[in-house]
Amino acid sequence: MNALPPSRTAPEPVRTGGAQRPGRVPRLGLVLLLGAGPVVLAGLLLRHGAQWPAHPGAARGGGRGGGAAKAPEPWRLLLALAVVVAAARAVGGVFARFLRQPRVVGEMVSGIVLGPSVLGAVAPHVHRTLFPAGLLPYIDAFAQIGLALFMFLVGLEFAGESRAARGPREISGIPGSGGGFGGSGGTGGRAGTMIGLCGTALPYSLGVALACALYGTRAPDGVGFLPFALFLGVAMSVTAFPVLASILMERGMMHTRAGRLAVLAAAGADLLCWLLLAVAVALLRNASLAGVARTLALTTAFCAAMVLLVRPLLRTMLLRPARWLPDGALLALVLVGVLLSGVATDRIGVHLIFGAFLFGALCPADAPGMRAVQGRMQEFTTSVLLPPFFASVGLKTELGLLGGDSALWLWFAAALAVAVAGKLAGSGLAAALTGVGGRDALRVGVLMNCRGLTELVILGIGLELGVLTPSLFTVLVLVALTATAMTAPLLDLLDRGETARNRTLLSDHH
Repeated sequence: MNALPPSRTAPEPVRTGGAQRPGRVPRLGLVLLLGAGPVVLAGLLLRHGAQWPAHPGAARGGGRGGGAAKAPEPWRLLLALAVVVAAARAVGGVFARFLRQPRVVGEMVSGIVLGPSVLGAVAPHVHRTLFPAGLLPYIDAFAQIGLALFMFLVGLEFAGESRAARGPREISGIPGSGGGFGGSGGTGGRAGTMIGLCGTALPYSLGVALACALYGTRAPDGVGFLPFALFLGVAMSVTAFPVLASILMERGMMHTRAGRLAVLAAAGADLLCWLLLAVAVALLRNASLAGVARTLALTTAFCAAMVLLVRPLLRTMLLRPARWLPDGALLALVLVGVLLSGVATDRIGVHLIFGAFLFGALCPADAPGMRAVQGRMQEFTTSVLLPPFFASVGLKTELGLLGGDSALWLWFAAALAVAVAGKLAGSGLAAALTGVGGRDALRVGVLMNCRGLTELVILGIGLELGVLTPSLFTVLVLVALTATAMTAPLLDLLDRGETARNRTLLSDHH
């Protein structure tokens, strides 16, 4: 399963145990062969790498000055990317097939497997040769491109699901929601908003409290308490909206009461978290209050320009592509818009993800050809451009930093408890207060605890800006992985409990 759900497609049935169909094992073997092939090739090439001729440009020292850092040979970059993509696909497939986890969980783990924590510990020479220090900036560059396109797709899906949720649909079991879910007087919309706010406010507050305990000993030197606390609060309260939507589609829950409420709540919670993150980034990138005010003012002006100018222009062009976009220029227009929006917000002083996300949220998803463009971009982004991001995170995650420090493991347990308890209690109690039944309220809380790729994005920004130390970054990456991996088993547990209860009631009735 990809990090983003396939748009408007039927949910993929969840595979359970039982007789295996003919061809299942050969197909699995083919997947493993394709995943292992580039790794074996990498080993052969690296073993004989010293005998390969140097790239002709390497001897020239790179650049007119002659003193610039030597660029890596192209074959090394291509080989590293091939290994990264193959490893993400293979590990993701194993997690999805054998552990019944979202594929993105396995893809996140694949980055750690290729990093210093696993490959670097088992085969340090192979790790250093495959991922030399000079190659990492190029992998990071691929990761940033993938991140921008992924955030565009998140924004597009965010807007599409929000419009669908606010359409004239009724949520089963929520009285009064049929008159426009989320519209004026819509009970379901108010319930989703309340769940989103409570499911963000409680873990955010607990995250700030955790920051108070961590700041004295674990915060980097020179980082003020306010940005540190804001950032940790966001990290504790975010929900992975695209992963949540994928889980709902895979389990056939998208149109259930718990599923629709979780979609609305996650959309609102993520939007609030992105806004809080923008404030934290502005505080980190500006030394003075005037600089922060300038950044926030420019961000507001950019958002206004996008809403008032760019969105109407996009709608005019995309709804009549034959007149404005000849020769299939829709994909090119979207790519240029995503990249320029990311450039704008990055230069303003927040981060490129905000511009890419906003551009996606403003694109008319119902425009002719837009779904086809979304599908093409989604497949290439999730299969090719996101694995370098997972590798980039994994190469910066060092589990060895936690090995001899029992205090860090205690902080991991504390952070995990804060993140999970805050989401389950905040979202679950809010759902119960809006009239949702006990098990469905718990389902909403469990779904809101799904963090996935979205939290990795936030943690990567924190490490990049220096608000997280490498050890604290590693701790929070483990929290994100553990919390996301808990989602499917907890939902299965709730489903089994409900099935057993229904059987008991049925037997008592007879």
